[in-house]
Amino acid sequence: MYLKNLSVINFKNYNEAGLSFSPGVNCFTGYNGSGKTNLLDAIYYLSFCKSFTNPVDSQNILHGKDFFIIQGNYKRNGVNEEIYCSMKKNHRKIFRRNKKDYRRLADHVGLYPLVLISPSDSSLILGGSEERRKFADGVISQYDKEYLSNLIAYNKALQQRNALLKNFAENNFFDKPSLDIWDEQLIRYGELIHRSRKRLFEDFLLIFRENYSFLTNKKETVNIVYESQLSNANMKQLLTESLKKDTILQYSTAGIHKDDLLFYIDQVSAKKFGSQGQQKSFLIALKLAQFEFTRKVKGYKPILIFDDIFDKLDDLRVEQLMKLVSGDKFGQIFVSDTSRERLKKIFSIIETETALFEIENGKIIGKGLSVDV
Repeated sequence: MYLKNLSVINFKNYNEAGLSFSPGVNCFTGYNGSGKTNLLDAIYYLSFCKSFTNPVDSQNILHGKDFFIIQGNYKRNGVNEEIYCSMKKNHRKIFRRNKKDYRRLADHVGLYPLVLISPSDSSLILGGSEERRKFADGVISQYDKEYLSNLIAYNKALQQRNALLKNFAENNFFDKPSLDIWDEQLIRYGELIHRSRKRLFEDFLLIFRENYSFLTNKKETVNIVYESQLSNANMKQLLTESLKKDTILQYSTAGIHKDDLLFYIDQVSAKKFGSQGQQKSFLIALKLAQFEFTRKVKGYKPILIFDDIFDKLDDLRVEQLMKLVSGDKFGQIFVSDTSRERLKKIFSIIETETALFEIENGKIIGKGLSVDV
């Protein structure tokens, strides 16, 4: 699978732009703020129906305009396919595949798998547990449609249960049968989500360790521990035991929405004791494991995006990373960087078709130039 071309209208800092891509490596270069990441975000939009930099759709419309449009043409399993996305202020977002509107956006996620590696990934290590749950959910949702539906249903039930607990406190009454309705939903979907997350990390860990070992020349050992309240009790027990506490605090304190991933390097916390270099290697290995895991499950290669990461890596890690992604396991790659010369140097060692686009203030000033020119 690869993206053949992309066109955007009124998207972020672009009035209008159209690009045709190489099925191999595609590099975007230009100064900070020129619009490199915005093009990558448009590609991300076509896979996930949302932005990775701004979740508010209307705020991705070019200032002074009323709408944006993103279109992409893919080759997937030998077939040409078209994806269309538009957003108009005060209107519902429109998403189409091959000119047919989606009834639910969740039905689209996973058809065009994509893995993004960017500086914001540091939140996976340094941020709260919600960031790490989102990572796990994102991996599973790209190959398991039922999982995403279960997650949406669980979160809806959780929201309703919390609203009911707050209502009980505000009106000084308690109605257990009303609470039981949402408890049943949390039990049903929570158990399914827990099983899916547990299976993921049973299979994921080996791939992750292999990638980290390659990137660092086997310098350290790493581990990921999936921490969940459901590891020691079922969802029904958790809700029963936490009911008194939930009633006092007016929100649900037990369930899969409290899950976390614990990251270790040489048996100590990567967050507390990992160096910046170790943390960067950990994150890249994590995302490449996501790529490999998704490839195996889907049966075709996801798109891989590197957004402005090379100036944060030392030469050894860059060299090892390039060796890793130059293999047959990887397909189409998109890269952004402020330095054209650095990109030319990095990708000169990869024997694959490579195109370079120069970006300046929301305009493509050099289209599809060979990286060795």
